[in-house]
Amino acid sequence: MMFVRRIAVVGTGYVGLTTGACLASLGHSVVCADVDAEKVERLSRGEVDILEPGLAELVAEGLASGRLSFVLGASAAVTEAEVVFLCVPTPMGVGGIADLQAVESVVDETRELLPSGCVIVNKSTVPVGTAVRTAELLRRDDVAVVSNPEFLREGTAVHDFLNPDRIVVGCDQQDAAERVAALYARLGAPTVLTDAASAEMVKYAANCFLAMKLSYVNAVAELCERLGANITDVTEGMGYDKRIGQAFLNPGPGWGGSCLPKDTHAMLQVADAADFEFRLLRATIDTNERQRQRMVEKVRLAVTGKRGGSLSHVRLGLLGLTFKAGTDDLRDSPALAVAAMLKQAGADLVAYDPALPGGRDLGSVSVVDDPYQAAKDVDGLVVLTEWPDFRSLDWARLAETVRRPVVVDMRNILDPDVIRRAGFTCTSLGRR
Repeated sequence: MMFVRRIAVVGTGYVGLTTGACLASLGHSVVCADVDAEKVERLSRGEVDILEPGLAELVAEGLASGRLSFVLGASAAVTEAEVVFLCVPTPMGVGGIADLQAVESVVDETRELLPSGCVIVNKSTVPVGTAVRTAELLRRDDVAVVSNPEFLREGTAVHDFLNPDRIVVGCDQQDAAERVAALYARLGAPTVLTDAASAEMVKYAANCFLAMKLSYVNAVAELCERLGANITDVTEGMGYDKRIGQAFLNPGPGWGGSCLPKDTHAMLQVADAADFEFRLLRATIDTNERQRQRMVEKVRLAVTGKRGGSLSHVRLGLLGLTFKAGTDDLRDSPALAVAAMLKQAGADLVAYDPALPGGRDLGSVSVVDDPYQAAKDVDGLVVLTEWPDFRSLDWARLAETVRRPVVVDMRNILDPDVIRRAGFTCTSLGRR
């Protein structure tokens, strides 16, 4: 039997808005709160700024049914809530540790307003021990604190929420954990009920493992180049092994986004605080930093013919700037990191990304709204984000547009034979 709960969601970013809209679609009564008055007004009208497939439709459905509403400020959302989800930002702070200022602020604001018997749920990614810390700040024996980490990928967040691999709920009070787990009952996903510290560790351990897998495949790709092997065939052969799997085996310009950089550094801080030298994770981060420098070296070689060739006044067209395809998120984008290094090396940059409007000011990069405009009179094209749109471009037309027909495909999404027949020389990762 489905129990309908009164839920408050504090924060309407990727995690908060997806959580609120999806829980409403499951039949719960959800009030979402944010500190941005204009954003609350837009969301109340069904206007969703986030580029996330299916999210706007779920918000509209929730508003129409009356199960979803938006208010200004956490205090206006929690007074009748049975469960309160904290989905506020936990950015990387000084030294790499997660900044919990927003979490603590919400606790301070709502402490006296929370109904007796309600449950506070940390949905944001937080360090191990945050549930205990939240309970100490709350000073309410009648309010339980639960850890329920999210595992949403930008670009597929709605799908991930409604089709989860697992639900992880951690609390030292079994009944509180079961109440939160019951919210997801209709999804039929495997559920892990554990203590709060273990639930908090699950999220960090998972993201750090994915980062390690990406750094590993980038290192193997470099080795393939040196030995004359083909990384595409190598990863296909690896991926059929059920112990490894096909996911996260695509080489690229390094990993980034709003989660992996933040979480790997936070995990290092947690390890240091526990007097544990996490050498494997540190090597994962160092390999990622080196990968970006290696991408600049590949551009130098492709465009100038020399590994140490000068990029001064070389004009480059960049294809893709977001940290991954399917989103307009630029946070910790490896594409932007490589672009900044190319700019520092003296290159002039013009870029096109399907998710970004032309004319947007990104400092070192001039953004245009047409890929052929980005290719005009350039000395080389550089694919930095794995948008499938780039495969279907008219490469023969691009060859007539550029000054020098050179492509550096940092995502291995292009067919080298197609590109070469169009008149380009093509450099990719992990191939001869």
